[in-house]
Amino acid sequence: MKDSKKLAFRGGSYSLLITVVVLAILIVVNILARALPTTLTKYDMSAAKIFSVTSNTKAVVNALDEDVNIYWVVQSGEEDKIIETLLGKYQSMSSHIKVIKRNPDVYPTFAAKYTDETVQNNSLIVECGDISRYVPIYDIYDQDVDVNTMAYNNSFDGEAAITSAINYVTTDEHPCVYRLVGHGEPALPTDFSDLITRANYDTADLSLAEEDSVPEDAACVVIYGSTRDISTEEKDLLSAYVEGGGCILGFAGPTENGLLENLYSILSDYAVEMQEGVVIEEIPKYYAFQKPYIILPHMEDTEITHALTEADYQPMMAVTAGMSVGESSRATITTLMNTSQSAFSKLDGLALKSYMKDTGDLDGPFTLGVDIDVKNGGEIIWFPSSEFLASVYNAYSSGANAELAMNALASMVGEGDKLEIRSKSLNFNYLTISETQGKLLKILMIGAIPVLYLGIGISSVVETRRKQNEEVE
Repeated sequence: MKDSKKLAFRGGSYSLLITVVVLAILIVVNILARALPTTLTKYDMSAAKIFSVTSNTKAVVNALDEDVNIYWVVQSGEEDKIIETLLGKYQSMSSHIKVIKRNPDVYPTFAAKYTDETVQNNSLIVECGDISRYVPIYDIYDQDVDVNTMAYNNSFDGEAAITSAINYVTTDEHPCVYRLVGHGEPALPTDFSDLITRANYDTADLSLAEEDSVPEDAACVVIYGSTRDISTEEKDLLSAYVEGGGCILGFAGPTENGLLENLYSILSDYAVEMQEGVVIEEIPKYYAFQKPYIILPHMEDTEITHALTEADYQPMMAVTAGMSVGESSRATITTLMNTSQSAFSKLDGLALKSYMKDTGDLDGPFTLGVDIDVKNGGEIIWFPSSEFLASVYNAYSSGANAELAMNALASMVGEGDKLEIRSKSLNFNYLTISETQGKLLKILMIGAIPVLYLGIGISSVVETRRKQNEEVE
């Protein structure tokens, strides 16, 4: 009996010692793990990979040769865990990046040095030397309404916002995009202008009536939604700009005043002719929402459109004119989008009262997007619709319209491609199962599996007691 007690005591002591050793090892491992960079200690298992960074971000961060401070403006206890993890990723990728918390309760005037806006919790300020950019929380978390289902689509845009800000504060010069004004042009829609800002392009208005030429620092001139024609002198300035290697991105189509002859002659110089009227599709699969003037064009697979065709995005061309493309000895012309063979152009234009084809209406097909690569280095990309970038149609296309426009701009300016980082969806994808499958899962999870584990436990205890009795005997 004494031997059995000694044996039990030794066994207990041995177990206690092993437990202490294991706990000590775990404590040491935990301390060491906390000292390791985030990239080595946290694995991104989220469906949307919201904790991961793309190769585009790695290229920007790895190229840093200046110190960048990322100030995280947040009250104690209000830290967003997703943002915290992502910031840890950035800091672990480069010794030039330092993340610094600034509690507005402790530093109430800190953010005022960088922005006039009211700074909300979990906003960021990225700084390099004397240059800084404010990244508000609403640029990190985005919420859009799906116009088809009226449901909210939530996305995380933190990587794109932070990488763009880092690139901005570490780059001395930024391409300048000029917007032509003076002919009834509206402001650029927010969806598109936000992408221009995210790509770190500077923007300015251009009134050619007040200029002798297009400014030398113009990386591109954007012509959006002109409702009145330009003058002959303005046309000559734009043509000279293109012939000198400049770039024009146009979004202009039907107007109440008909064709804008001087403006569209910029295209006809290279055998691209703007057609009168508004394009109508007769076959339902080629238009949207039972409105034959909201065209679902066929998109050619080109360098500009490839990202969208690969992802099965579908742009929409609403209230659009058609273009015809001929042969030009002065340029290489690439069609970006076109209509079906059954499309026609209704000469009533914006005053159309029916979608039926009348005598005199123009037969299709038509080109709805064109890339004119001028042989001397200039370039014109044109979409014949003033409504192409309108927020409602961009929402209908799930952002494809603005993204296509941005791809066109980036292809001409030659910048911004490396910052093309998509938002990451935060919406949950629910698993749908039948009632029978649900009952089976309940039986397994509530009944069978617990009973199985209980049986294993009982068997283990019985076997242990049996061996102890044999040793005592």
